[in-house]
Amino acid sequence: MSLFIIVLAYLIGSIPFGLVIGKSFYGVDIRQHGSGNLGGTNTFRTLGKKAGIIVTLGDILKGTLAASLPVLFHYSGPDWFNPLLVGLFAVIGHMYPIFAGFRGGKAVATSAGLLLFASPILFLALLIFFICCLKITKYVSLTSMLSAIAGTIGAYFAGERLLFIIMIVLTIFVVYRHRANITRIINKTEPKVSFLSKKK
Repeated sequence: MSLFIIVLAYLIGSIPFGLVIGKSFYGVDIRQHGSGNLGGTNTFRTLGKKAGIIVTLGDILKGTLAASLPVLFHYSGPDWFNPLLVGLFAVIGHMYPIFAGFRGGKAVATSAGLLLFASPILFLALLIFFICCLKITKYVSLTSMLSAIAGTIGAYFAGERLLFIIMIVLTIFVVYRHRANITRIINKTEPKVSFLSKKK
């Protein structure tokens, strides 16, 4: 049962909402546009606000649902088995989705969904941090990395040892997936977002 739940979590994480929404309702493969990423940011830029919100929410809920699987199946598992570990496999699925040629998102939204399951209060605090930081920096990539780091710090001070360890892993994922963005930020070629720009 442990292996089944882990595989199911990966498959849930692999659902490419950006690809599904783009092709089903816009006739667009977002992998062929913008950054080529399947996550919410590229969806916002390629398809507009409505699609971006839907994809982002879908990607968040993947993490929450996956982490909830042990509860839904009423399965506690062996000592090493934990909902946070299960949710981690959903994040891996989001980054490397089997349903989209292993080309996925950058781990941010699905990691947030995992955090929503583990600590709703910390999730809400980071959501506020994310919004404020994005308004200041205008860089989604930089804000995402800073939020991941802030989440790790928050987990440490919350005294949640396992969550702290998971947040360290998630932060590594997020930073690694944004390595090209880091280069563009340094070179000042990273695109900024505008809250007042007209969406499609």
